[in-house]
Amino acid sequence: MESGATKAIEASSPRVSKTSSIPTSSVLVETPDGGHLLDALQALLKEYLPEEQVAVVYRAYQFGARVHRDQHRASGEPYIHHPLAVARILAKMRLDHCTITAAILHDVIEDTSVEKEEIEAEFGNEIAELVDGVTKLTQIEFENKLEAEAENFRKMMLAMVRDIRVIIIKLADRLHNMRTLGALASHKRRRIAKETLEIYAPMANRLGMNEFRVELQDLGFQALYPQRYRILDAAIKRARGNRKEVIEKIDISLEQRLWQEGLQAKVEGREKHLYSIYQKMKEKHLSFSEVFDVYAFRVMVDTVDSCYRALGVMHHLYKPVNGRFKDYIAIPKANGYQSLHTILFGPYGVPVEMQIRTHDMNKVAEAGVAAHWIYKTSDLKSSGTTANIHEWMSGLLEMQQQAGDSVEFLENVKIDLFPDEVYVFSPKGKIMRLPRGSTAVDFAYSVHSDVGAMCVAAKLDRRLMPLSTPLVNGQTVEIITAPSAHPNAAWLNFVVTAKARSKIRHYLKNLRGDESVALGRRLLTKTLDVFSIKVEDIEDGEMAALLTDFNLESLESLYAEVGLGNRPPALVAKRIRDQLIIGGKQTKRWRRYVPNWLKRERSAGAPLSIKGTEGMVVNYGKCCRPIPGDRICAILTSGRGIVVHQGACKNAVAASKSPEKLLDVQWQHEAGSVFPVEVAIHARNRRGVLAKVAAVFSDMGANIDNIAVEDRDGKYSVLHVTVDVEDRSHLAKIMRKVKRVESVAKIQRDKHA
Repeated sequence: MESGATKAIEASSPRVSKTSSIPTSSVLVETPDGGHLLDALQALLKEYLPEEQVAVVYRAYQFGARVHRDQHRASGEPYIHHPLAVARILAKMRLDHCTITAAILHDVIEDTSVEKEEIEAEFGNEIAELVDGVTKLTQIEFENKLEAEAENFRKMMLAMVRDIRVIIIKLADRLHNMRTLGALASHKRRRIAKETLEIYAPMANRLGMNEFRVELQDLGFQALYPQRYRILDAAIKRARGNRKEVIEKIDISLEQRLWQEGLQAKVEGREKHLYSIYQKMKEKHLSFSEVFDVYAFRVMVDTVDSCYRALGVMHHLYKPVNGRFKDYIAIPKANGYQSLHTILFGPYGVPVEMQIRTHDMNKVAEAGVAAHWIYKTSDLKSSGTTANIHEWMSGLLEMQQQAGDSVEFLENVKIDLFPDEVYVFSPKGKIMRLPRGSTAVDFAYSVHSDVGAMCVAAKLDRRLMPLSTPLVNGQTVEIITAPSAHPNAAWLNFVVTAKARSKIRHYLKNLRGDESVALGRRLLTKTLDVFSIKVEDIEDGEMAALLTDFNLESLESLYAEVGLGNRPPALVAKRIRDQLIIGGKQTKRWRRYVPNWLKRERSAGAPLSIKGTEGMVVNYGKCCRPIPGDRICAILTSGRGIVVHQGACKNAVAASKSPEKLLDVQWQHEAGSVFPVEVAIHARNRRGVLAKVAAVFSDMGANIDNIAVEDRDGKYSVLHVTVDVEDRSHLAKIMRKVKRVESVAKIQRDKHA
């Protein structure tokens, strides 16, 4: 599946002929257990599939062997070995024959001349859809590699929403590619390993496929950080001998005590895998011995009731560590994982990590969503794994619809794969599962998109708290809404969930679009007024000709282009004027205005009024921080709309060389907003001076955004304060009052221009 990464295609394969002979040489490679690839696959399939379905898989092998016959992997082996190995991984998991068949054919559309329709004719629509879902978009040219990878990822995820087996095939494909990564150049190995650790291992975790996750993480770690991997691996092997005696002692004592209590249990001592140890050392700044001294055991029993009885036995046998118990049976993880987790003080005082679960829970923990096909017991169907996964996939589909492009969608999915979770309660007692670090805004959007959009405040355990407060386990969260409220751009600084992020961005994009249309209409109307032209007076035929000339579909598109600064209104107005006076019956009526146009073209007209509440397409220069009362001008900036500057700002002076981008603007009589302004306060170094200055700002109704202290000498410091004010008059009153503060020698407005 990894075109150009884990394989090297030496020659393109011609379209297959149904009568071509099977190249027997392509299966003469031995598997790790001594069999040949095809023989080993068929032996596995015959254990659980009927003969007619095994025959379909064999027919797929014949088909794939023919079309891949001239292709080789980077290691030099025939390419057909790769899809056979992928199919074998899935066969070990007892997947259905359609999945196995699609695994064998998963690269034929991408890497040969075979089309989807041919696969559909040969193997049916279900298998053709699975193969197409895993196939990359090779026919489309993308601007860069990131966009190509993101768009391919989006295609695969949407196919997964239709059929979860698409991602299971992809994960098996990625697992085999990681196992055979050694044939590639080092930079390719690192790139693929990084992608595996960032996307595919978390994806396997999200789907509950623990065995896949563990191996993908360890292989990715080995390829991305080979030196760290070797050092850690050697340290584990050295320490392993010292642990054997302790593990055996704990194992025996656990089994004996459980048997005495009448519990039939299977106890397994397990070793933490390399990547898990590395992550814990890195995140918690621990030494190897501190991480590796944790002994891990898994206890498997028959029923849920026996799980809790076994927990009691464990806590009676060894003292539990306070605050280190988690009940994932009562509250399963998002991927359907269920187990009791507890940490105990074992013999010699070493910590012992225990996982207690039923045998069926263990099957789900290892196979995840694939357990739906592998095990057909009623316990698994009622476990909620499949429902949780489908709920997540529905969220992916919604994210895809809201995302602006495939790159944004990929980033949203990465955020959504964040593994740690927090459990909180709604006011009615419903348990809500959210990623670690989520805030009240994330909670609101998880309840419903409209609740998120209208939230204005939150109560955490009945106390009003800021919306940005991170949630903790066990809190009751109540969202306060208002019909007139709407999402705030500042929320993007603290929301964690992909749903909240994509919904906020979607709203802001629409808002930006609406505001750019409104601003563009104002700018163009004002500029056209110079020529005595009103847009409503332009006939439909004339407007259609004008829009064709601008290469736009609608008048609103033209307004948006002007409002976003992509087209200067002066140039657009002149083109409209010139088009209307060109010869032709439909434009002759405009010719009588020409003398007036020539006279009025030199007049500037009334300045554009700025309120300060225009939103996302009117920005204020941070270089000079203009506030109402300042003399201002505006620069039309492509993609941003208009940027307002003080008239004397160096950026405004530089923009005067392009007069078509310079706009004459003025403040509206009552701006109705607050504006950040920077002031420099020269004060003597005395205790409490900062508190006194801050109190003055507060008394004057001015919010402080930022304070930076600059030491001048031993006696004086300069406080650079960014404060929100209404206008120059408000600022002047504040400055006069600050100047009266004892220890303040001077206050002035910071000048960046």
